[in-house]
Amino acid sequence: MKLIISRNELVSLIGKIQSVVPSKPAIPILSNILIEAQDGQLIMSATDLTVSMRAYVDVKIQVEGAIALPARRFFQLTRELTTPQITLECDTNGIATITAGTSHFKLNGMNKNEFPSLPDLGSANAFAMESDKLKEMLYRTSFAAARDDSRQVLNGIYTEIEDDLLTFVGTDGKRLAKIHQKVDTGMKKKVHFIMPLKAVEEMTKILDSDKSAKLSIMSDKIALEVGSICLITKLLSGQYPDVERVIPDQTAMKSITLHKEELTTLLKQVSLFTSEMNYSVRFSFHDGQLKLQAVSNDIGEGKVNMPVDYNEDKLDIAFNPYFFIDILKHCKDETTTFGVTDSYNPGMITDSSSAQYVIMPMRLSNE
Repeated sequence: MKLIISRNELVSLIGKIQSVVPSKPAIPILSNILIEAQDGQLIMSATDLTVSMRAYVDVKIQVEGAIALPARRFFQLTRELTTPQITLECDTNGIATITAGTSHFKLNGMNKNEFPSLPDLGSANAFAMESDKLKEMLYRTSFAAARDDSRQVLNGIYTEIEDDLLTFVGTDGKRLAKIHQKVDTGMKKKVHFIMPLKAVEEMTKILDSDKSAKLSIMSDKIALEVGSICLITKLLSGQYPDVERVIPDQTAMKSITLHKEELTTLLKQVSLFTSEMNYSVRFSFHDGQLKLQAVSNDIGEGKVNMPVDYNEDKLDIAFNPYFFIDILKHCKDETTTFGVTDSYNPGMITDSSSAQYVIMPMRLSNE
């Protein structure tokens, strides 16, 4: 294999896929990226056996071939080089030579045949949608998913497609985010699956508003193609919780309009008086006011208030302030609607979009 490539293009190409490379690979080959030179393209692939990514760029190829190179070291080297052009070649012994001007480097690689093959997408059900809409939907739900829950299904985003309605749900059991969007999928039957959170986070990185996104769905995998990048992920297996049982009935709730920025600022202030033992802030609605209070024996006490449109009986409820701030951050409008029934049932936050955010209450402590 021998080719000449722009340094900037090479750094950009590796940068797109190197985050998929596992820090603690199950097998040595997974710490490598597969480099293939064929048909006028340089193709790079990386995988951790769950999430795989492939990206390509058009280059001048003198000799076709392939090799697997250590991802981290190859990326560090190419990033430090200063010449505009780089020559990359490899011999039959699995040694790559990188030439940049008068500098020459030899990097030991591995045989391409040891690298896991990426699945074929030929039999998948595929549809296209606008990248910015897909990115927004993933961004506004993935924050609520669990990170390291023993219930594996919560470490992912539940996805449902029915009657051209695409729905995403993320929850860690303490908060929930749900959003839907009409999309022309061409799919006749209802499908549902769970995408691992790592794959979702990688998807949001590669989604480019200037390009259309293509989703390809298989029985146990899903692929996202955006421009010259393709991400393929295995799906999580298991039964996702019935979230409809958790989402409150809006018709039975008291609806209170809250100014997002003001409430966020006050929650950040009062949250300084919570401790690791008790991340809890009391919300007290009464006489057109919302009072926020946090008390800690070790730290002290914080009290703030803001005007709200509430003139019913006094209502006290407690929430984790950091979860509440996270939800407000992902709301679109200047004001949000907070729905609540009583002190013991979940609250719901909505804006002008289809998004619904549910937050579980905490146990109220004494004044």
